[in-house]
Amino acid sequence: MGLWSEKVCPSESAVPLHFRGEPDLDPHRWYALHVRSRHEKTVENSLRVKGYSVFSPSYRTKRKRVDRIAEIEVALFPGYVFCQFDTDKRLPILITPGVVGVVGRGNRPEPVDDTEIASIRTVSLAGRPVQPWPFLRGGQRIRLQAGPLAGAEGIFLRVKDEYHLVVSISLLQRSVSVVIEREAVAPLFFGERKTSFER
Repeated sequence: MGLWSEKVCPSESAVPLHFRGEPDLDPHRWYALHVRSRHEKTVENSLRVKGYSVFSPSYRTKRKRVDRIAEIEVALFPGYVFCQFDTDKRLPILITPGVVGVVGRGNRPEPVDDTEIASIRTVSLAGRPVQPWPFLRGGQRIRLQAGPLAGAEGIFLRVKDEYHLVVSISLLQRSVSVVIEREAVAPLFFGERKTSFER
């Protein structure tokens, strides 16, 4: 994996962090943009104004301050923003303040896997607590069949008494986790006779 950029742009002050979902009507593939540190929402807002479908999920976490514990929003994929666009017409994206380049191999942008980005969007829009997770290469792959996370795919994980769906973006080697109900889980490998999620 490499980073390709035609221009490194000047920094721009960050805007308040929040997440806004939108319908996926763009026929183009999703790509990961490498952006300046803490500029995820600035880039997201700038590209949305330009008419692009763009996506920068965040999560809430607690940070210790000198006099208190503060709850803040942090990017789920620090340094990256996802955007749909035609790679033959990428200059307006590359000249957007805060954008460093498009993630790809060599000088060719590489799209994010369609199933992975769809699952990340489903998890982010569901209103459930989401958190970063160490990248997982293997494990029992599942699809959720019911509830607000229906259709999301990832790796099934049990941590203490909680069941987790771990969704990854292989291109970035990054994962996120969300707690799920075991009853909504269906294995993706239907060729197996029986798959147990017990200990």
